[in-house]
Amino acid sequence: MRAATLAAMAALGVLAGCGFHLRGGTELSARMHTPYIDAADHYSPFYAELRDALQAAGAQLAPGATGASAVVKVNTDKTGRNVLTISARNTPQEFEVYYTVEYSVTAGGKEILPRQKLTLTRDYAYDDSQLLAKQHEEDDIRAALARDLAGLVTRRLAALKD
Repeated sequence: MRAATLAAMAALGVLAGCGFHLRGGTELSARMHTPYIDAADHYSPFYAELRDALQAAGAQLAPGATGASAVVKVNTDKTGRNVLTISARNTPQEFEVYYTVEYSVTAGGKEILPRQKLTLTRDYAYDDSQLLAKQHEEDDIRAALARDLAGLVTRRLAALKD
């Protein structure tokens, strides 16, 4: 027990000496205090992740565009997959999962952030003998892409000036 404690303290000392520190949460500007997310699909993975990311950053989501300090318009929210490689037996061996969002922000009837398009991709090996596991892996990749995109959008919204 004592050796483990000493090892942990030594690791903390090394991390502190190299300048390592945890990144704090994203702080939104006053303009983004009560945003409204205008999206066609309120059940998409991206919408859910963006909503959660904005709330984690301290935003109180407005129930409608009327009472919102800003409106985040999600113009495009789509995901899919492409075949990357095919085996000699003409079966897929590798897929690429993509997630694309396009958004803009308005406040007070003025566009404060023009349309921004973001696309993230990840690829994975496919094995048709593990169909259920590979479908689960694709779903996990899609959820991770939505989370990464929501983080990118939230950091971009945090950079908006009042």
